[in-house]
Amino acid sequence: MRRGTGMAVAGAVAVGWGEWVNWRWSRALVGNGTGTTEAVVVLGYRNPGATANFINRWRVRAGIRSIAADRGLDTRVIFSGGPTSGGVAEARLMADYAASALGFDGTVLLEDRSGTTWENITNVIPLIEDVDRIKIVSQPAHALKARAYLRRQRPDLAARLVRADDYRPGEWVIGKLPLALYGLWKLRGFRADERELAPWTAQAASAGP
Repeated sequence: MRRGTGMAVAGAVAVGWGEWVNWRWSRALVGNGTGTTEAVVVLGYRNPGATANFINRWRVRAGIRSIAADRGLDTRVIFSGGPTSGGVAEARLMADYAASALGFDGTVLLEDRSGTTWENITNVIPLIEDVDRIKIVSQPAHALKARAYLRRQRPDLAARLVRADDYRPGEWVIGKLPLALYGLWKLRGFRADERELAPWTAQAASAGP
């Protein structure tokens, strides 16, 4: 009985830690931007098939719900991701899913050349330069990585980052722990100031993938 209780407690602690880490990442490098125009950038995940895969479908839903509370804004949704082995760009597959499955009829732009997160950010910059608020949508660790890359490439635009609705308590509850562990590995080379929680004043940082 004691062993079973101990394992249950350890499991609950692990799940709670995974939730906390993902919550923390979702609030890093974002501010309280104001203005009337907004870009929601949805990052693609490798998708060799002819339709959006599970992860890309979730990212599209998270992107659409990220604009739900801001209906008064002039919002554009940017799907970013180039072609994989299937030959169709991830951006196109996500846009098709948003329209056909979710009935989204808002403004959509496609960035369909990127093969890495660094390229995602490089290639969406011309599409977000004129907006007041920028949201980047993905799993929390990946979205934070992209925000840090925007800060490195264009700190003036990164100062306009606000939080997307890509973290919700209890969502992906079984996957939060492995996502947290994987995220720690992916973010291992980032400086502490690139993972901070408080709104920040952008400063020039050295560029590089």
